[in-house]
Amino acid sequence: DAFVVVAYGQILSPEILEMPRLGCINVHGSILPKYRGAAPVQWCIARGEKETGITTMLMDAGMDTGPMLLKAYSPIALFDNAEQVGATLGQMGADLLLETLSKLDQGEITPIPQNNDDATYAPLIEKSDYLIHWQDSGRTIHDRVRGFYPNALTTFRGQPLKVMATIPLDDLGQLPPELQTKDLSHLSGEVGSIVALWKNFGPVVQTGAGLLLLKEVQLSGKPPRSGGDLVNGSRLTIGETFGQ
Repeated sequence: DAFVVVAYGQILSPEILEMPRLGCINVHGSILPKYRGAAPVQWCIARGEKETGITTMLMDAGMDTGPMLLKAYSPIALFDNAEQVGATLGQMGADLLLETLSKLDQGEITPIPQNNDDATYAPLIEKSDYLIHWQDSGRTIHDRVRGFYPNALTTFRGQPLKVMATIPLDDLGQLPPELQTKDLSHLSGEVGSIVALWKNFGPVVQTGAGLLLLKEVQLSGKPPRSGGDLVNGSRLTIGETFGQ
């Protein structure tokens, strides 16, 4: 047989025991050589990238270092999270794999070596990566919340609180229309503290740089709830602090 196909580390053709004629193919969830490693989708979003994609490649002895075959690109919107992007890439990967197998078998692809100088890495996610550091900028926290969805974690009133969706308030032009008219000029406070309670939207939190609206959260042992429900149901007060 011509191929062994590997996607997300799993051999998809286990019945092939001999070295295939045209090599072992990997389907990787990034635009190589960026984000080699175990969690490319999550780290790509967590680091604020605006584009990702799929790369098919020939495997070699390294971690995602083999010659590249085909690529397909996909934009990352401001409010996309890892689950949504992963679903998109999954379908793209299936389509690109079929195209790769056909063209490689017909001799229509010339493998291209990766430039190791351009490589970045997406390591295994540790529990500590989920922790929100409120001294970071609002945009940085937002990217990590959606990159590590649904596991970004802080504390509130001494209990764990998952933050599942946020809205950074540094660029009102990118916000939903109902938020674009909000006056932020008077809002400020200690890092991690609530500086406004927007009914039907959620609490606004002061970060190390900029303000962040908590759009969806999950209290320990409870189902996810909107930020607006948190405001209405938990009797939040201005000045209360997350992360303590």
